[in-house]
Amino acid sequence: MKLLLIHSDRMEYRVTKAIKSIAEDVETESDSMEDCLVVFCTVEKSDMKFKDEVVSGCLKEITSVAATLKTKRVMLYPYAHLSSDLGTPDDAKEIMKALEAALSGSALETKRSPFGWYKSFDLNCKGHPLSELSREIRPWTEKKKAEESKALGSEKKARSSWYVLDLEGELHPVRVENNKVKGFDFKGDTRLRKFLEYEISKSRTAKGEPPHVKYMRSLEIADYEPGSDPGNMRFYPKGRFIKSLLEQYVTSEVKAYGGMEIESPIMYDFEHPSLKSYLNRFPARQYTIDTPDKRVFLRFAACFGQFLMAHDATFSYKQMPIRLYELTRYSFRVEQRGELTGLRRLRAFTMPDCHALCVDMDGAKAEMMVRFNLSRKILAGMDFRIPEELQMAVRVTKDFYENNREFVVNMAREYGKPIVVEMWDDQFFYFVLKYEWNFVDGQGKASALNTDQIDVENGERYGITFTDKDGENRHPLILHLSPSGAIERNIYALLEKAYLESMKGLPPTLPFWLSPTQIRLIPVSDEQLDLCKELADKLGDFRVDIDDTDRTVGRRIRDSEKEWIPFTAVIGDREAESGGLTVRIRNREKAQREMTVEELLEEMGRSQGEMQRSPLPLPRLVSARPKFVG
Repeated sequence: MKLLLIHSDRMEYRVTKAIKSIAEDVETESDSMEDCLVVFCTVEKSDMKFKDEVVSGCLKEITSVAATLKTKRVMLYPYAHLSSDLGTPDDAKEIMKALEAALSGSALETKRSPFGWYKSFDLNCKGHPLSELSREIRPWTEKKKAEESKALGSEKKARSSWYVLDLEGELHPVRVENNKVKGFDFKGDTRLRKFLEYEISKSRTAKGEPPHVKYMRSLEIADYEPGSDPGNMRFYPKGRFIKSLLEQYVTSEVKAYGGMEIESPIMYDFEHPSLKSYLNRFPARQYTIDTPDKRVFLRFAACFGQFLMAHDATFSYKQMPIRLYELTRYSFRVEQRGELTGLRRLRAFTMPDCHALCVDMDGAKAEMMVRFNLSRKILAGMDFRIPEELQMAVRVTKDFYENNREFVVNMAREYGKPIVVEMWDDQFFYFVLKYEWNFVDGQGKASALNTDQIDVENGERYGITFTDKDGENRHPLILHLSPSGAIERNIYALLEKAYLESMKGLPPTLPFWLSPTQIRLIPVSDEQLDLCKELADKLGDFRVDIDDTDRTVGRRIRDSEKEWIPFTAVIGDREAESGGLTVRIRNREKAQREMTVEELLEEMGRSQGEMQRSPLPLPRLVSARPKFVG
């Protein structure tokens, strides 16, 4: 419903001609109202699906405006010219009559001009700043509050008990007093302490710009997109390249583990019974869209497509665990505005999602530990030192912990350092246990990278069945793994990690295998340009570019440093004559070494290791590149 509200000294209308088949009967050909709020109303096609919500939303807006304007009179005027998506005449009449009754019941003197007539009218607008207003009542304006995930509501009200679980299996109750965690000796592990302080406080709003935002711009990785919804980013060629390498890396490791890659839609029917029930067990806010056929929501995980696919599949216990995988580009969550900062938390993100359908709890726990080690391998491949640089948390129901205590303790021992345990008396979500590894940044904000969960509800909710060893149909337990977490968040964590290194006086770097340019050649003059091109061909398995711009050699060296390029070689007459290279190496030692081409290849090969190789994402000559930032 769309409304145009005019505060008027006087409104008078006269009917002139009836529109056949839709005109209401009229008792008088004209009517008027003094000192009133005139409300021009357009009923839209989707309004009848949510008639009560539309009427209550209009009532709320109109009474609020009337109170602000200190008027007690309202003239409703059907007006088909505020939208091109009109409801049917019968629907429009029904809603207009219901709105008239609601306004009359609110102690406002209310009149309504008849529906289905051509009319002339005289209107005197008062002309003050609030005398002309417009409102749009979306069909679910009121209902949306009730449809907020019940899990989100439960999460807001949930009261957790917090502990640190040490490697001896002792559970230490902890609390925060005067912004400090009490109840456990952290023995200098400040990151674990900061993580607990952050988690217990439940404050997710960003305060100030985090360091990685400056880096993502200066390195031309990503930036905010002013032409989109907040939390949707633009990725420049270097950023898309880094993102693509991470996506390919995670996908290859999951497929090697046995994940069967699938693809599923990004939108789903809001009224689908299984999906609607699941929405209330998942703590996320949804984007919703009205299509020509139905109301849908944008997926916030790959669960929906994989579960619906599993529902239609036929399998037995002999084939389990069944491992389904999708890299969602994208998943969508309506994160709150104050939480949207850089790449840390987004509304549209790329999530590797791998579900395993397991026979029983013993099988689920065994499979979880296989995936636990898969996560370790993937995150270690991104250059995260585990367990030193990440903090592990387990969220668990009290019943599950008491019945599976040794499993949780063994998980902490496998991780290798004390972990945080958040324990609930009741089961708020679809899972009874989930673990995650969190990165704590320079602002003390913690972000989960990977996660896996033991889901005890969705096998039944989605009607997924398998044949057990006795020939009976049963519902599987489901594990929800993201072995790396959102790819964008991986980039955030790598940039924030680089910032923390810089605070120690070390040069900020990206992992060598993720660096868009791995070695830059700088010719002293144009005379060495051809030699640089020959060298670049010899180093062709690595990403080599040539800074052939007319800036000074010193400036070009500094530019290479600013781009965090791991290796930089200046090529002058001496190098041309000797065939050797003087190479600046961007590492902890900030080394500069004399090397042959063969030695350089060996050094870069050690830095690359077994990680995937990929071509340079930009023109080889720096002079041929556009500048995207600054």
